[in-house]
Amino acid sequence: MKILFRQCLRGSIYLLLSSFALPIHAQVSVSGLITDSNNMPIPGVNILLKNTTTGTTTNFEGRFKLEASPSDTLVVSYIGFKTQELAVREQVFFTINLTPEANTLAAVLINAGYYTVKDKERTGSISRITAKEIENQPVNNPLEAMQGRMAGVEVVQNSGVPGGGFEVRIRGQNSIMAGNEPLYIIDGVPYDSRTLGSGNSSGGIIPKASISPLNAINPEAIASIEVLKDADATAIYGSRGANGVVLITTKKGTAGKAQYNFSSHTGIAYVAKKPTLLTTAQYLEMRREAFANDAVVEYPSYAYDVNGTWDEDRYTDWQKELIGYTANTHKVQGSVSGGSQQVRFLLNGMYQNETSVFPGKFNYDRITINSNFQYSDKDDKLKLNFSANYTLEDNFLPGSDLGYSAMSLAPNAPALYDDEGVLNWEDGTWSNPLAQFENKYKNKIHTLFSSLSLTYQLTAGLNLKLNSGYTLNQLKDHVTAPHTAFNPSWGLTSANSMVTTNEGNKNTWLVEPQLNWEKKWREGVLKVLLGGTFQKQQFNQYGLYGMGFPTNSFITNLSAATTVQVNNEVSTQYNTQSWFARVNYAYKQKIFLNLTGRRDGSSRFGSGNKYGNFGAVGAAWLFSEDINLSWLSFGKLRGSYGVTGNDQIGDYQYLQTYTINDNFYDGNIGLQPARLYNPDFQWEKNKKSEVALEMSFLKNKIALSVAYYNNRSSNQLINYALPASTGFSSILANLDAKIENKGWEFELSGKLMQTEKFNWTSSLNLSLSRNKLLKFPGLENSSYANKYVIGHPVSIAKLYQLQGVNPQTGIFEFKDYNNDGQLTAVDDRGYIADLTPKYYGGFSNSLHYKNWDMDVLFQFVKKEGYNQYRTTEPVGTMSNQSVAVLDRWQQPGDMATMQRFTSGANSEAYTAYYQFTQSNGIISNTSFIRLKSIALAYTLALSKKSHSTCRLFVSGQNLFTWTKFKAGDPEQVDGYLPPLARATFGFQLNL
Repeated sequence: MKILFRQCLRGSIYLLLSSFALPIHAQVSVSGLITDSNNMPIPGVNILLKNTTTGTTTNFEGRFKLEASPSDTLVVSYIGFKTQELAVREQVFFTINLTPEANTLAAVLINAGYYTVKDKERTGSISRITAKEIENQPVNNPLEAMQGRMAGVEVVQNSGVPGGGFEVRIRGQNSIMAGNEPLYIIDGVPYDSRTLGSGNSSGGIIPKASISPLNAINPEAIASIEVLKDADATAIYGSRGANGVVLITTKKGTAGKAQYNFSSHTGIAYVAKKPTLLTTAQYLEMRREAFANDAVVEYPSYAYDVNGTWDEDRYTDWQKELIGYTANTHKVQGSVSGGSQQVRFLLNGMYQNETSVFPGKFNYDRITINSNFQYSDKDDKLKLNFSANYTLEDNFLPGSDLGYSAMSLAPNAPALYDDEGVLNWEDGTWSNPLAQFENKYKNKIHTLFSSLSLTYQLTAGLNLKLNSGYTLNQLKDHVTAPHTAFNPSWGLTSANSMVTTNEGNKNTWLVEPQLNWEKKWREGVLKVLLGGTFQKQQFNQYGLYGMGFPTNSFITNLSAATTVQVNNEVSTQYNTQSWFARVNYAYKQKIFLNLTGRRDGSSRFGSGNKYGNFGAVGAAWLFSEDINLSWLSFGKLRGSYGVTGNDQIGDYQYLQTYTINDNFYDGNIGLQPARLYNPDFQWEKNKKSEVALEMSFLKNKIALSVAYYNNRSSNQLINYALPASTGFSSILANLDAKIENKGWEFELSGKLMQTEKFNWTSSLNLSLSRNKLLKFPGLENSSYANKYVIGHPVSIAKLYQLQGVNPQTGIFEFKDYNNDGQLTAVDDRGYIADLTPKYYGGFSNSLHYKNWDMDVLFQFVKKEGYNQYRTTEPVGTMSNQSVAVLDRWQQPGDMATMQRFTSGANSEAYTAYYQFTQSNGIISNTSFIRLKSIALAYTLALSKKSHSTCRLFVSGQNLFTWTKFKAGDPEQVDGYLPPLARATFGFQLNL
């Protein structure tokens, strides 16, 4: 009996233990998300159960799913990244962030717009910067973060005032009259980069009224910026891809525990490089010598600076007084992100305040809110990605830039304020420059851009996607000119006060259905993309001018003005309807063929030319897969050819249009013809070709890329001159003119040192570009004869050729090209100044030691540009000058660079100087090397368990510039405020 009991007890215990053991080995469904260091999903990652052949790969969204038991270990591997092993245990969802194994082409996933591609597999030319490079720079606009970092991408800032604009050229200027700006895509939605500003209101303080809409994007909310350059990368964007494409991807939420980030930094900004001007003693010497040269014995009554009216011992550094203040900057930012494997979110907010370098309480305020929401169902078939970004900008600036006044005012001009602290007019003998600050410019900008992407997996390898978006950009601004801005001796009142207003808005809707199919075929992988684009954009702008107010308190209330007139009123609509396709085949993962095409329909062309066809072919061969060399880690040869278009011509240009005539006839307002009808309007086309070699050596420690490109833009849109008898001066039509852009691009990077505690990486990019006008029928007899020359760049200046100063007369002499004894603009401007860069690039270094990080970027440009003389008055008149004018002619036989001083009484010298300002004498070497950015940071671990950190950092922008240019900053020579130097200090908490 006891024996039977013991046997039953043993059996019961065995069954009980077995019941507990069974779940340990039971199969469960394990899933996860795999991303790179920028939290971008990685498709194609291998996940294997250790010591088995069971496994899977991630899909396009970086997700995977497989059956495993709690005792299994996941082995996660991907070329270019470190392999990870993770025990399953009780965990059913994994968020895995892969760490690059080395700085290798194979480790990076590139956003190519409608699709993503591994860097090693791409067939097109794409440059990229990530959040790391952007966040290390104290910039307001993401375009500024691109300067010096991308081969073939030239970015020039047009002003140092907050809210100003940029000029971006990708591989040169392709068009004579149509736009040359690239296409911007934010989270898959096109973003119109045209300014809403008007020269009537903002032109005095912001050059060309170029208020960049990209100021609405918080740089610290960006995950990456990709620039598409060649036909293979841009042809899928068809008519909008001729000038390149800039893809901006904002940060997304990731699954896992909620992450909280807070950062704050404060800093200063200032004008770092100013020209050296004449002191009071030198200035008065110039003025007296000028009168003596002109045989003027008694100084005129209006020559207040030398006739004793003004204090001749007084000296004021007007650059210090008018643009020499220190601007204060402050920015605070916070974000929260997290979620589950099915729902992920991110919410980010930022506030920024920046004052100006002008005297007075001017400031720029910006608030941005960025959000992202992602959803996927349990089967991972349905996916949703929604992003919305809202920005409010409030900018308060003086009505005009005082940069020119700071360089031209006499150094012994009177004090700005009298003894009572009131603006000093010195008995009406001068115009107090601070009175210009009575003219005030204000703008308020609202920007919303949103995108919604829905993806559904119909079957294995077949996905249906709908991409949609909406953007809104609204601007309201005005500039006031009260009577107090003028000399009181003029007797003006508020009845003479003025205001100019401007309102503009843009609305854009986008819908893009897409079908993606992928299948393994023979020994390769075939991918097919089909899609369509339906876009509508509404543009409105309205400007008014008002004058005469009861008091200046009503100056912004147009209903109180005695005179109101309409400056401009514009309302246009732009529609596009397009179809696009991509076919990509990867053979044995070493030979890649990429075909892209697009058929575009645009409302900007007549009925017979509304549609255009564009396309490209690209190919790449990974020859390192066939060549076994110990020192060669990676080798790729790629090339592309295709056609893209350009429709940046404005709306309704092909139609016959009318304007309202202000002149009344019999009590009625009439219409006046403004443009002739041209149904033959066609697309500009750009044929692009490229060949490139990409290699890495010594276990990916050194990487080299060399590319040669040749782009030819034809069917140029030109304003044809018409006879006066037609009633029109010109008609916009296509001309068989052709522009060529060709050049070389070099990129070199290396991991110079890599130890357990110290890492040092370095990179260099160099662009050698040439622009040339190849063809322009009838150029010699056209109105463009004095602007363009066949065989030369389109960015030239035709000038008189300075031959120096006549040693006997002391007057400038110029080359008489047609030897007729006269100097005329038509016949004698034979000197051609090339204003395009000869080469440009950047050199960056990143160093890491323990918890310390340091990043340094140098930008360099080799070019010629305008110097300080371009906008100056004749030397010797009542205007300050550069110290360079002291090398002047004083007596017969003198060899000098500057002609004799003149007060203006010598007509020959006066005329010669204005001819000098239209000669090669205003061209100088404006090449420079600039410490573009530097950042030093220390990361303090707050908690090892939660990985909480505090990052302390100091950073600078535009701190030092090395140049032979003597007239201030070499990037700004038009009298406006140059790009400012910035220094900031702050902290970042990651919890």
